[in-house]
Amino acid sequence: MSRIGKLPINLPNNIEVTIDNNNVVTVKGPKGTLTTPVDADIIVKQEDNQIVVERPTEQKRHKAMHGLYRSLINNMVIGVSEGYKEQLELVGVGYKASVQGQVLELSLGYSHNIFLAMPSEVSATAVTEKGKSPVVTLESNDKQLLGQVAAKIRSLRKVEPYKGKGIRFVGEVVRRKAGKTASK
Repeated sequence: MSRIGKLPINLPNNIEVTIDNNNVVTVKGPKGTLTTPVDADIIVKQEDNQIVVERPTEQKRHKAMHGLYRSLINNMVIGVSEGYKEQLELVGVGYKASVQGQVLELSLGYSHNIFLAMPSEVSATAVTEKGKSPVVTLESNDKQLLGQVAAKIRSLRKVEPYKGKGIRFVGEVVRRKAGKTASK
């Protein structure tokens, strides 16, 4: 039995879940509405204030999807009730970030500024304090989309191991390498 898949998902009071005939799960809460299709073989039931995900057989494919869909539904429930937040730190001389509406403007040491249009589900804020690196905060109710946007921003200037410059998640530990040593 899947250790993750067999756990029931507890629903907070302000969350409404609907499961239609085509195995599409819709979760509605104070932070929005999320929908995901579930494989036809996987059984999703709502019992009292819990959602239970079951699999029909012990096939490897069913075992894999059992835990997957339980995690996806759980992430949706957490997203519409609490939301998700990701913070990125811009480490480097002259690195800047600013937000105008749904457009994130980054100055990352290239000859030009980078303009990134944020999806409507993701809200971004940029904070720059004197003496500290700029921090970009992303918030959304969709965990997958938030991670994808954060990874895209991070890929614009990956952290390099010699000086530690680049875009990193707040709290991320960067392994540093020693530079060249003088001979003789």
